[in-house]
Amino acid sequence: MKNSGKVVIVTGAASGIGKGIATRLLAEGWQVVAADRDVMGLADLADQPGNHRLQAVVTDVSKGEEVKNLIARTLERHDRLDAIVSNAGISEFKSLAESTLEDWNRVLAINLTGAFLLAKEGEHALRAAKGAMVLIASSRAHMSEPDTHAYSASKGGQVALSHSLAISLGPDVRVNCISPGWINVSGEALSGKDHAQHPAGRVGTPDDIAAAVSYLIGEDAGFVTGAELIVDGGMTRKMIYV
Repeated sequence: MKNSGKVVIVTGAASGIGKGIATRLLAEGWQVVAADRDVMGLADLADQPGNHRLQAVVTDVSKGEEVKNLIARTLERHDRLDAIVSNAGISEFKSLAESTLEDWNRVLAINLTGAFLLAKEGEHALRAAKGAMVLIASSRAHMSEPDTHAYSASKGGQVALSHSLAISLGPDVRVNCISPGWINVSGEALSGKDHAQHPAGRVGTPDDIAAAVSYLIGEDAGFVTGAELIVDGGMTRKMIYV
C-alpha cells in the first residue's frame, strides 16, 4: 500500500470509470470519499470486500450546497483533503433541433460547473495539503461525432478549466486533466474490429484511467500541472479516410 492516511474525493464513483478509480486508490492505501447521485451504486461499492476505508456521500455536483456538504463531511471525518478527482458526468446526444436549453444546461451543470464547484469549495483544504486535482474530460474535447454538442462543449471546458485552475491554485495545488477515449465501462464483449481500430490494439478499460489518475495525484507527478493526458489508445492521432 502507498499513501496511507491521504484523503481523496472521487465523484461519479458509483459506476464505470469513477468506480475503477475509487477501487484502485483504495487498494493503494488512500482514504476514499466516494460521491455520486446513485445511492444504490454507492452502497454496492461500500459493501465490496476491503472497502472499510471508503466514505460514501450522496452528492449532486451541480448543486453548490451539496458540494459544500461533501467537502464538510470529508473534513469532519478526516480533517484533511489531499486530492479531488472530478469524474461525475452525463451525456445527452441529440440533434440541434431536438436539443433544448434545459438539456444543454443540465449537461454543463454536472460536467463543467461541478468541477468548478469542487475546486472552489475544496481550495482551502487542497492548499493546506499541497494537494492535487484531476478533471476527467474526454477525447471529444478534440474530435466529435454528430449531435454531441453539450457533451463536447463541457469536455472542452474541462480541459480549459484545468489549466486555468493550475495557474490560479499553483504552486500549492497541481491541477491536470485526463481525456479518455473509448473506455469499455460495461465490460461487454467487443469485436476484434473494435479493438483493432485502436493503434494500441484494444479498447480501453476503467483501469487504464485509474492508473493515470494514480500517477497524476501522486508524488511522482510533482512537476506536472496544467497538463492534459489523452488516454485513448492513440485514436486521436490516427488519420482515417472513409
